[in-house]
Amino acid sequence: MDSIDNQVVFDFPPFLRVYKDGHEERIRNVVFIPPSYDLITGVSSKDVVIDPQTNVSARLYLPKVKTHSQTKLPFLIYIHGGGFCIESAFSPTYHNYLNSLVAKANVVAISVDYRKAPEYPLPIAYEDSWTSLQWVVSQSKKEEWFKKYADFNRVFMVGDSSGANIVHNMAIRAGIMDLNGLKINGIVLIDPYFAGSEPIGFEVGNVFMDLLKKLWFFVCPLTTGIDDPLINPVKDPNFSRLGCKRVLVCVAEFDVLRDRGEFYYKKLRKSGWNGVVEHMESKREFHVFHLSNPTSKHAIHLMKRVVSFINTCSTSE
Repeated sequence: MDSIDNQVVFDFPPFLRVYKDGHEERIRNVVFIPPSYDLITGVSSKDVVIDPQTNVSARLYLPKVKTHSQTKLPFLIYIHGGGFCIESAFSPTYHNYLNSLVAKANVVAISVDYRKAPEYPLPIAYEDSWTSLQWVVSQSKKEEWFKKYADFNRVFMVGDSSGANIVHNMAIRAGIMDLNGLKINGIVLIDPYFAGSEPIGFEVGNVFMDLLKKLWFFVCPLTTGIDDPLINPVKDPNFSRLGCKRVLVCVAEFDVLRDRGEFYYKKLRKSGWNGVVEHMESKREFHVFHLSNPTSKHAIHLMKRVVSFINTCSTSE
């Protein structure tokens, strides 16, 4: 029989297990893949340190560009998912996805590697992401790829799952606080990790939704509850002050978070926010299917929709 210290106090299978004595076991260790020139897409990448004191870092991406081209490209900020406690901007999953997205959308991009719970509980991931936005502003005329190729009048944020949660909260903050002149044109929320005390639709009686609510209290121990505006954005008195003009909410039919994403979409439309929100549902698909099966028909369709959103917003601004 296990000792008391070896008792599991939190289990997030198949990713993370935390014991009573405080140590945690990441069941699936994230593999680091170095930056490179991708032969398939022609995308180049390199790593940068955002904050030497905290070691927050990021990966920059540059699509294949014509040497003497004077045309600058939209700038994309990507925030990865993983329940605030797993995954990395440097994992094969996100590195490969960013290569593909950057090539197809023809954008300069940064993928933020924020610190993760439980070692660094929320709101640290939010603060790291905001610091990264501030770093982008500070480096817009210094970092070579930014200076030569990025158009900071066309800025977009994209995130999946908990990363989509962070993207929303960064856009809220950008609507309230000055970001030294940086304006976010649009955001894309893919399978956003939101919740609420009153279950809706597919959430009712769903044990996995119960686990996701428990996860929230684990990663954000100082939270006010499951209706904390950080996890239930429609409860935010600043909901209508979202700091962008366009939003695309993407959900998957068989994802327990589907109805919450649709609820966000409907509430934002009626909130008085002065922008345009779109909604897309991928039929017969599960949470973040586009990452686990990126060559599937529906993943390709989702990629095309995200690319179209970025390109359409870029030309219409």
